[in-house]
Amino acid sequence: MHTDRPFFGIILMLGFCVLAPLGDGLAKLVGQDVSLVLLVFSRFAVQMVILVPLVLIMGRALTIPQHLFWLTMLRTLLHIAGIGLMFSALRYLPLADTLAIAFVMPFIMLLLGYFVMGEEVGPHRMAACAVGFIGTLLVIQPNFVEVGWPALMPLGVAVIFALFMMITRQIAQQIDAIRLQAISGMQAVVLLIPAFFLADIAPLSALSTQTTALLLAIGLIGTTAHLLMSWSLRYAPASTLAPMQYLEIPFGTLIGWLLFADLPNTLAAVGICITVAAGLYIIGRERWLARQAASNPAAV
Repeated sequence: MHTDRPFFGIILMLGFCVLAPLGDGLAKLVGQDVSLVLLVFSRFAVQMVILVPLVLIMGRALTIPQHLFWLTMLRTLLHIAGIGLMFSALRYLPLADTLAIAFVMPFIMLLLGYFVMGEEVGPHRMAACAVGFIGTLLVIQPNFVEVGWPALMPLGVAVIFALFMMITRQIAQQIDAIRLQAISGMQAVVLLIPAFFLADIAPLSALSTQTTALLLAIGLIGTTAHLLMSWSLRYAPASTLAPMQYLEIPFGTLIGWLLFADLPNTLAAVGICITVAAGLYIIGRERWLARQAASNPAAV
């Protein structure tokens, strides 16, 4: 049983906000030299190699309750698709712009909750969704002019990860985060192995030492980032940590500038600010409604 330690939880989430865009930046760097299949496979293979022994050392089983098997498999397929589409988008778009467009995910989750789950969503949050989408369009527009339809890829990433998060919420009540990630890594490796026979992939021995090191680093950073996020939620409430996730965008901007000398243009920068502001408003509104419900349950 963990007591709340908000400052420690914030530090862990800050680590996630630095590592997640760093891993994406390295994927953009190495993505020009290796196939997408190898890039995605290495991400999950390293996750499996790190977490499976950790789960076994902790004395936990690597089995899934039968009633959760297909739901867990669907989650893994979405994870593969989301990471694959994200890495594909990074081949065409600046890192900061890609992250900013993908951050339309909270708005999509809100709409899915309303239309699919029947959750109540008031006019304030619906208006914030509309404003957030406008901000996202401002980020997409200059990129669409430059690269065409690949500028829409991060929208696909947002939709996929919104579905991924909804499924994760259902599974997380019955499987702890480390065990779930270990199982997901195993499933992803098994699912991706046939892709090697369908894709024309150069032998691993042909990779340079630098490329191999980068592939290992991407897997290690991605795995560590998700563990930090999971652990942060054990020490601080989600309502405290959620606004911090938007720090990925400035960190992504810094990493994109350091690695590629990329900076958002004026229109994209305005769009990023609008998207972040709308997202923070939704988070603030959720927190306010939660406090209202706690102080006056009869009114809910």
